[in-house]
Amino acid sequence: MNGLAALAFIVLFSQCAGKTDNQAATSPAQATAELSGMKIAYVEIDSLLAKYNFCIDLNEAMVKKSENVRMTLNQKANTLTQAKQEFQKKYENNAFLSQERAEQEYNRLGKMEQELQELSNKLQSGLMEENNKNSLQFRDSINAFLKEYNKDHKYNLIFSNTGFDNLLYADSAFNITKEIVNGLNARYSPAKK
Repeated sequence: MNGLAALAFIVLFSQCAGKTDNQAATSPAQATAELSGMKIAYVEIDSLLAKYNFCIDLNEAMVKKSENVRMTLNQKANTLTQAKQEFQKKYENNAFLSQERAEQEYNRLGKMEQELQELSNKLQSGLMEENNKNSLQFRDSINAFLKEYNKDHKYNLIFSNTGFDNLLYADSAFNITKEIVNGLNARYSPAKK
């Protein structure tokens, strides 16, 4: 299959390479002239995440929920561990009235362990769903604001910049992060607690 894909790529490349005489090559000067009419800006996502109050509130809520999940699971795991230790002591000391009773207790502990695993999966899944929902809300909030913001500012292109992921270099004159954060925070009203 990879050989077939490589062959198709070579054929396409050779077809495209043959058409260069019909197309005018774009020089850097021409590209700059075409882009000179464009209005471009970028937003530093790291700063946006750290300073946008909505994002801060979402993160704090997720930290609290994660902590609650962790505490709940730890409490149930400790209870299970204690029950297993008690079972082990009773078993070693022949404290069960019968082998059947020991098996019943062993099965009960196995069921508790399975229920704990199911609860863990359910709670972790709930956290992931909540995190995905929060990410969508965050993105929708930014996109809605940028649409409104751009009605007045008329940018052709707004990049996001996360460290060196998207932009290797950009003049700070194109950085509109502070304006965006201020605008987002001005229109954000936190939910009543």
